[in-house]
Amino acid sequence: MLLTLRLRDFVIVDELELTFEHGFSVLTGETGAGKSILIDALSLLLGERADAGVVRQGAEKADLAAEFAIAGRSELARLLHEYDLLGEDDVLLLRRSIDASGRSRAFVNGTPATLAQLRELGEFLVDIHGQHAHQSLLRHEAQRNLLDAFAGQTEQARALRVAFQHWKQAEEKLAQASRHAGEFAAERERLQWQIDELATLNIQPGEWAELQQEHGRLSHAASLIEGGQTALEALAEGEQNAQSLLAAVQGRLIDLARLDPALNETVELLATADANLSEAVHALRHYAGRVELDPERLGEVERRMDDIYRLARKYRVDAEQLAERLSAWRQRLEELGGDAGLENLEAAVARGEAAYRKLAAPLSKARRSAADKLGKAVSSEMQQMAMAGSRFEISLQASPTPAAFGLEQVEFLVAPHANAPARPLAKVASGGELSRISLALQVVTSQVAEVPTLIFDEVDVGIGGRVAEIVGKLLKRLGQRHQVLCITHLPQVAASGDHQLQVAKTSSKQAVSSQIQLLDRAGRIEEIARMLGGLDITETTRQHAREMLGFGAD
Repeated sequence: MLLTLRLRDFVIVDELELTFEHGFSVLTGETGAGKSILIDALSLLLGERADAGVVRQGAEKADLAAEFAIAGRSELARLLHEYDLLGEDDVLLLRRSIDASGRSRAFVNGTPATLAQLRELGEFLVDIHGQHAHQSLLRHEAQRNLLDAFAGQTEQARALRVAFQHWKQAEEKLAQASRHAGEFAAERERLQWQIDELATLNIQPGEWAELQQEHGRLSHAASLIEGGQTALEALAEGEQNAQSLLAAVQGRLIDLARLDPALNETVELLATADANLSEAVHALRHYAGRVELDPERLGEVERRMDDIYRLARKYRVDAEQLAERLSAWRQRLEELGGDAGLENLEAAVARGEAAYRKLAAPLSKARRSAADKLGKAVSSEMQQMAMAGSRFEISLQASPTPAAFGLEQVEFLVAPHANAPARPLAKVASGGELSRISLALQVVTSQVAEVPTLIFDEVDVGIGGRVAEIVGKLLKRLGQRHQVLCITHLPQVAASGDHQLQVAKTSSKQAVSSQIQLLDRAGRIEEIARMLGGLDITETTRQHAREMLGFGAD
């Protein structure tokens, strides 16, 4: 529900902060006082486009902010999480700033947001019912969603949309495969031939690098053997070798170190050198024992390398990438499938359609049953609101083709009097009638409606007397389940409110400004009396106001 609304430099509002309560609140005031400011501000906070005209004259920018309690609203929380806009303490803060040039910035819980995101969030927060063609009741999607909610089919309708998407995705895959069947067959044939050619070589990952290393060793075996033997002779096996010379030097210095301990460090370094030299000699002998001349193996390696290099050149890849290329070709061949692949796609389409129709059939049946009940219930409510003889119906026409929303198109119809045919709501109902029909719908569907805050803009246009009292009672009843705000000119409707806000306009030499305040008991009596008697408020009108409010005598 809406908790607070803060405005600064907005239209004719200097600065304003309002706190809202549960139940039914009415907004009253003289004509031209600025009662529509609240709706205009909320509309902007919920994503409506802005222009420079909303900035108070002489100000640099207008600032608007609203807080909503969202505890227990799992779908809304999911959406906020998806957009990374979650806040804290189960409170949602919307803010919007519009500068004097018309540019605006929007924020959700302090994070920059787009107007599209505001509009999407607004669908979960507030529903504004007024005398404007853009209100939700005129949209086919909103009509269908309202019927589904009344029928208890919201989740089933959502599941149907998912099933429809899966069905159409399968159809698209099949269509694509069918369009390119000839191309795919040629590609399969080419791939199979390439795979067979590469598979005969049985190339292993890393094999090319190993072959290069082995080829280098085998092709230079004579040089390696000669070089290793020469090194061994110089280090250990020749008449004058490094090990003998080093041993002689070590012995001499050990004797001298007894005379001068300063040579001990050099002796230790030579001992380390001697150990390293011994390890080097051991490694050389081991290496010389493994290296041998093997012309036959060298020929095998060279033939293997030639075969691999030939295919690498043919397929224009590096030799070490052939194994990877073979794996990729096999994967692509599996994707193409063949005749079996088309059969599998056809089966997937059939399964998708069957799953869709399995969900669509019971949804259609539930809609037909609910449409009749909802039409009669709304018609009954309309009779009490200066629409005697009018009739509300819900048309369910079969769609030309199955759609994401189901097998039928939902449209709200209304007949203005008993003998008139029912026609689409948007073409028949006037602004005031549309508001009252909307009210009747909300009262009937209040137990299933998901939006917590409902706002009615001058729902009482064209009615009065007993009908106005009935409208007030209906709104009060609706306020037991929702937070309801209503802009009204009728004292009968205003007196039914749980809370009353008064809009007043003041003028000075500098500017005109509008103020809104929550009325206490005395304030409500005076405001209802004004609405009853105009400028000349008498004790009689005050007493009448007390009686309407149920306050009794003071």
